[in-house]
Amino acid sequence: MKIFMTGGTGFVGTFLADRLIREGHQVTILTQAITGREAKKNNLSYLNGDPNSRGKWQEAVRDHDVIINLAGASIFSRWTQQQKIILRASRINTTKHLVEALPDNASHITFFSTSAVGYYGFHEDEELIESSPAGNDFLARLAHDWEAEAFRAQEKNARVVITRFGIVLGPDGGALGQMIPLFKFFLGGPLGSGRQWFSWIHIQDLTEAIVFLLKHKEVSGTFNLCSPRPVRNGDLGKTIGKVLHRPSILPAPGFMIRLVLGEFGSVLLKGQRVIPRRLLDAGFQFQYPGIEEALNNIIVH
Repeated sequence: MKIFMTGGTGFVGTFLADRLIREGHQVTILTQAITGREAKKNNLSYLNGDPNSRGKWQEAVRDHDVIINLAGASIFSRWTQQQKIILRASRINTTKHLVEALPDNASHITFFSTSAVGYYGFHEDEELIESSPAGNDFLARLAHDWEAEAFRAQEKNARVVITRFGIVLGPDGGALGQMIPLFKFFLGGPLGSGRQWFSWIHIQDLTEAIVFLLKHKEVSGTFNLCSPRPVRNGDLGKTIGKVLHRPSILPAPGFMIRLVLGEFGSVLLKGQRVIPRRLLDAGFQFQYPGIEEALNNIIVH
């Protein structure tokens, strides 16, 4: 199949593009700047364009069988009012322009759009599944509006799949890329109380889940892409320390995290206990359901 991808040069997009190519698909990555240093692989091509703005790039969308929308500015920053505008625009505008670019009858197209488990807002110990309601904080409202924009593709008869990502763990980037150096310098430990839930997924399981959903055309709608075994933040720290043979007892005080990161600090100090109910019900099998086996695969190998 011919696959059109936004966000294809990022941490997740790079892994996913490689996996789709190995599956035999042709992948076109939309990028704002072609530098000549992009990966050169068979069945991989690049198209210059800014998905945040309408442009000539939209003409290429209708020639593809699958659209995978991964674009969006990183949430890992202090959320000033200007940054919030950027976070919203990079998701809402990109999705709107992709839907606009679909043909009037897109019944042959599958439209994958990213979302996040932040959709559910902050919770204590209750388990959250795809039918659980949206939260009311900034990130939850953003995810809700982002998904609503993607579902507009159904008006053009496209099959829409919304993938709510947990925190993606993998080598050479992502959350672990920021956490591991702290542990190596004996600065790792729980954030705040350490009791908040951490919904995560190994990047290999994430890419396999997307390939699985791509093949199972009988399913659509929202899917939580996270391990069926979420962990508390404190247990995550202990496991990272165990795998790295480093202590994990130095806590980061909640007031300090809020002081440095502002509103974004709540994302780290609170959490959600999210279960991938629909993915499990569809028959998907995780290769790395447990945090220790996942970290051993990522860090040790």
